[in-house]
Amino acid sequence: MKFRAKIVDTACLNHFTRVSNMIAKLAKTCTLRISPDKLNFVLSDKVANGGVSMWCELEQENFFSEFQMEGVSAENNEIYLELTSENLSRALKTAQNARTLKIKLTNKHFPCLTISIEMLSMSSSSRVVTHDIPVKVIPRKLWMDLQEPTVPDADVSIYLPVLKTMKSVVEKMKNISNHLIIEANLNGELNLKIETELVCVTTHFKDLENPPLASKNASQDRNSEQMAEVHIDIRKLLQFLAGQQVNPTKATCNIVKNKIVHFDLLHEDVSLQYFIPALS
Repeated sequence: MKFRAKIVDTACLNHFTRVSNMIAKLAKTCTLRISPDKLNFVLSDKVANGGVSMWCELEQENFFSEFQMEGVSAENNEIYLELTSENLSRALKTAQNARTLKIKLTNKHFPCLTISIEMLSMSSSSRVVTHDIPVKVIPRKLWMDLQEPTVPDADVSIYLPVLKTMKSVVEKMKNISNHLIIEANLNGELNLKIETELVCVTTHFKDLENPPLASKNASQDRNSEQMAEVHIDIRKLLQFLAGQQVNPTKATCNIVKNKIVHFDLLHEDVSLQYFIPALS
């Protein structure tokens, strides 16, 4: 198994740093899946156990000027590494204004992702800062649990409002209840609701639009005014919203009634899927 990669473009480096910051906010530990043309950050807390799942994907050619990898074998040309997200994010934060960044899979008594950052200096000499991030190599037999999640057919798909606005609404609601009802219809309406014995609070978002294909598929047997709802843990939604530092190019919410809510975000050339299961 071998892996080495290099970033020289400042914009690419900053973008990669933003992605790692987002992942650190979404998952304490995650799996980094390395394949010849893609990097994925994966979180697979079994939805059946009430955990969230995440699948973040970036095309390596959009970030790295050099990228070499050899997987476990010729047929299974992939590498799966478990790491603490915060360690990667902290290492990349030191790469602001760096000249180059190199990432390499190394063995220093234990497997590591070694990140070498060549810093710009006032003199002609350069300074290299190195971080060794401990990783756990995931054996082939466990890969099955770390594949891209299948997206169930949604009852309703809708484009999300500005995530910052949504976050401030959910933050206020969290002070009242731990549970939240998210509901939407095919008429571009999305509601966030909390209900307790004492109070019922609803925030309405209108004119949001529905993805054209989703509306067409679902509308054959669904009244466009009819709401599809799902009860979720408000803290899981807030964690997802807190991870979004930049408003995405596209943000879709897919609701499978009483089962799951699936968020599908596109940040320039990085896609993020995030699944929150319904409360039983």
